[in-house]
Amino acid sequence: MRGPAPLLIPAGLIVAALTGWPLLQLVIMSFQEFGRAQIFGAEPEFVALDNYARVLADPVFWGVLTRSIAFAGVNVALTMVLGVGIAVMMTKLGRVMTVAVSLSLLLAWAMPPISATTIWGWIFEARSGLANYVLSLIPGVDMIGHSWLYEPLSFFFVATIIVTWMGVPFAAFTTYAALSQVPEEVLEAAALDGASPWQRFRLVTFPFIRGVVLVVLVLQIIWDMRVFTQIYTLQTIGGLRSETNVVGTYIYEVATAGGDQGAAGAISVILVAIMLVISGYYVLATVKEEEL
Repeated sequence: MRGPAPLLIPAGLIVAALTGWPLLQLVIMSFQEFGRAQIFGAEPEFVALDNYARVLADPVFWGVLTRSIAFAGVNVALTMVLGVGIAVMMTKLGRVMTVAVSLSLLLAWAMPPISATTIWGWIFEARSGLANYVLSLIPGVDMIGHSWLYEPLSFFFVATIIVTWMGVPFAAFTTYAALSQVPEEVLEAAALDGASPWQRFRLVTFPFIRGVVLVVLVLQIIWDMRVFTQIYTLQTIGGLRSETNVVGTYIYEVATAGGDQGAAGAISVILVAIMLVISGYYVLATVKEEEL
C-alpha cells in the first residue's frame, strides 16, 4: 500500500474504536426492546423495526423534530451573520481593538455551557433578573415578575441568545482566519476598478472564503440540531418540558423518564441519519468546488 493511506490507519482505528463501536451498539439497541428490565439484567428482545415504527408514528416526535429544525435554523442564521460580520469588523480594527474583541470572544467560547446557561438564567430570572429590571426602567413598562421561561416563545428567545452567544466565537475566529488569507493586491485591484465595499466582499472576498464558511455552516447546523445542555438547564430553571423539548432533551426524556432505551436509540439513529445527510451534502459541495 503506497501513498498517504497507511498514515491514516492509526487515526482511523482510534476513531473506529471511540465512535464506531458505541454507534454500532446504539444501532443494535434501536432494534431491540430495551427498557428498565433490560437495564437490570434481562435479556433484550429483538423487535426488528417496531421501535422505528412507533417513533415515526408518534406526533410528539414530529413536533419535537419540527421545533428542533426551526430552532436550529434561527440559531445558525444568527450565528453565521454575526460571526462573519464580527470577523469582517476585526479586519478593519487596529491591533489593540482586535485583541480586545478576540479576548471577549474567547471568554464566551471558553465558558462551560451549563455555567453560561445558569448565568443567563439569572439574568432573565422573573423577580430579580437584570433583564426585567432594565426593561422596567422604560416609562410605562413593568416587567418585574415576568417569567421568560414559562412561555415557549420567550423560552426559545432566551435559548437562542445563549446558543448564538456561544456559537458566534467559533464562526468569527474561523472566518477571520480565512479573511486573513485573502490577497490584499486583489482587493486593491477591485477598489481601483471602482468596486464598492459590498461588491468587493461579495465578488472578491467571499469566493476566497466560501469553503471555510461552508464548513462552519455545516458544523453549526449539526451542533444546533443536537443541542442539549442549554435547553435542559433552562428547563430545570423554569421551562415546561412538554412544550420546549428539542431532539436532544427528548431522547434523554424517553430514555430516562420513559425508560424506553430502544425507542431512544431509534430516535438517536434517525438524528444521526439527518446529520449524515447534512455532512454528505457538504462533502459533495466540497468535491464539486475542487473540480471547478
